[in-house]
Amino acid sequence: MNLFNRQLYLPFYSKKIIKVIIGLDNSNIHQILKIAKAAELSDANYIDIIANPYIVKLLKSIVNLPICVSSINPISLYNCVLSGADLVEIGNFDMFYKDNIYLTYIDIINLAKETRSLVGNIDICVTIPHYLSLNEQIQIAKELESLGINILQTEGISLNNYTDYKLLFDNKLSDKISISTDLSALTLSSTYILSKFVDIPIITSSAMNCLTCPIANFYGSSGVGIGKAISQEKNIYNMSYYINEVRNSIYYTSNFYPDNNFIMNLRINNYKDNFKNLID
Repeated sequence: MNLFNRQLYLPFYSKKIIKVIIGLDNSNIHQILKIAKAAELSDANYIDIIANPYIVKLLKSIVNLPICVSSINPISLYNCVLSGADLVEIGNFDMFYKDNIYLTYIDIINLAKETRSLVGNIDICVTIPHYLSLNEQIQIAKELESLGINILQTEGISLNNYTDYKLLFDNKLSDKISISTDLSALTLSSTYILSKFVDIPIITSSAMNCLTCPIANFYGSSGVGIGKAISQEKNIYNMSYYINEVRNSIYYTSNFYPDNNFIMNLRINNYKDNFKNLID
């Protein structure tokens, strides 16, 4: 494992990373500060924010956690590194999908190359788009590893599309476990496959919560990215409590229920049948 950030090396090595995603398009200072403080209080490992140099400087003066900035603009990422960002990410693509913007394989590789040339010895994470076939995901992951990318992140169906997604199951989802596992199945299956082909850490993200986060470790993930589930809480205390729930679920489940992924396998296989065109 080749990471430049020494503060994150051990958490990644132990595969218990919790990344709090504040949002690529979230510039609400009040909300950013609330979530950042909650992340710090609950000992999350790092936070992921909009690529804004002013916000980076503000958070660096208030929060002691490593700060990751996300964008698809290498110059914006570079400017944030100059302002103190600890690592950068090409990803969190959710906000672009509603405008029908989908990066190609070549787009992502070129962005990775340009970003590496600009930021130097700073850790780079790249999200692998869920709309690529699994064969394409494997190939792009291997190429990114060869380019010196330090971390990969998987994604699945955005919660923004939950209403449409639910219709695919004829509104038969009636409990939180079913909803959670179905929404996270795509990102978990990508994590499982990619972990077999690359040696760099993988963060499992998109629709993850305290019910599904423990599964990620079984599928080869080094950690999870949590966003919407935290931002929906009303105050810092509740946000911090939720992050602690995630941490406890990861630690306790991995220690006491090592075979807990059997049910998730059934979910993923069912999901693959419904979305076969995404993985063929």
